[in-house]
Amino acid sequence: MLKKTLIKSGIFFVPLVFIFSQCLKSKKQEDPRGNAYAGSAACVSCHKDVYRSYLHTAHFMASQPANSYTIQGSFAKGVNELIFNPNLKVVMNKRDSGYFQTGFENGKATQSQRFDIVFGGIKGQTYAYWLTNELFQLPVSYAGNTHSWINSPGYAPNRIAFERMIGTQCLGCHTSYAKREEPDLPGFYSGAEGFSKSTVVYNIDCERCHGPAAEHVKFQTGHPAEQKAKYIVAFSSLTRAQKINMCAICHSGANNHMLKPAFGYKPQDTLANYMRLFSSNAPTNYKVIDVHGNQTALLESSKCFIGSQLDCSTCHSSTHVNDRDNITLYTTRCMSCHSKESHNECRLGGQLGPVLLKNNCISCHMPIFPSKVIIAGQAPTLIHTHRIAIYPEETRKILAYLKSDRK
Repeated sequence: MLKKTLIKSGIFFVPLVFIFSQCLKSKKQEDPRGNAYAGSAACVSCHKDVYRSYLHTAHFMASQPANSYTIQGSFAKGVNELIFNPNLKVVMNKRDSGYFQTGFENGKATQSQRFDIVFGGIKGQTYAYWLTNELFQLPVSYAGNTHSWINSPGYAPNRIAFERMIGTQCLGCHTSYAKREEPDLPGFYSGAEGFSKSTVVYNIDCERCHGPAAEHVKFQTGHPAEQKAKYIVAFSSLTRAQKINMCAICHSGANNHMLKPAFGYKPQDTLANYMRLFSSNAPTNYKVIDVHGNQTALLESSKCFIGSQLDCSTCHSSTHVNDRDNITLYTTRCMSCHSKESHNECRLGGQLGPVLLKNNCISCHMPIFPSKVIIAGQAPTLIHTHRIAIYPEETRKILAYLKSDRK
């Protein structure tokens, strides 16, 4: 099974006309998840601004159909190939039937497959192709920090391969649904899984986090004057444990044992019914985070978490808005608890000064470390640890910067 090494990179603009046309197209049919689901198109009429903002978030970019709007890498001649060595390369090119990756060995084409699905859109992207009703990862991915094609995570750097299977665990966190079916080529790959292409619900949609919405839509449409939302789950109504579990279903590492597909997980469900957390998946090193690291356990090991009622939404207060890398905003959220009045403000506040302090809570207490998986040449992708703590080495960097800046 494909180990979830799918990646994310910088924001890009997706025309609303395209997005809404996809929503409206799918609305003409019954939602593949069943009659209890309304589909995101039903949410747009009342929540247009929220949905428009959500289009630019990592959750929305978790998966999308591959096309000229969603593939970030360039197909221009001269920058449309990844050279492994003088004898091996992969060329990305556009044809009438779509976008393709073609492997070449000693100048001869060996295998060519189409970009069918895009995974990610913040730190980078990786791509999948359909082989009958089975999904496999393409050999070349895209790194946002260098704006370049790279060898796909999980593939060896000295050979061109197309055989990494994408299974339920990957789709469970990168799509909202895909109906499983018997694989057409069961003997092609050990543990092969098949999916019905027509049932794929792309990205993490409204109902993944708010629950089935058909009854909600029916009621609110019939009672337009009713301001209180009914038959829908507001994230703010969940208990602390339910909020954390809602995030943990996808943000607690890639090495857990899934008991049931994550597609079915709904707000207020019991996490233990869906996954068994491996003790070996608990972080023993705060630098071992990576793209599918155990953010939940890292957070739960933090003194801030243990000594308060902090949960994921304390800092990620609106998943409908892209506030990634807004360090000042996150610092404000830190200071809502760490203040003079509460007697737990930063001990270096006096040395740092208000301006530097305002922009360095996250840099110092949730530092970034290089990914062991996403590497573009000598420029690995940097990822913030979710273990909130005092890092002496980061403190020394800040103080050294201050010292040199004041000379």
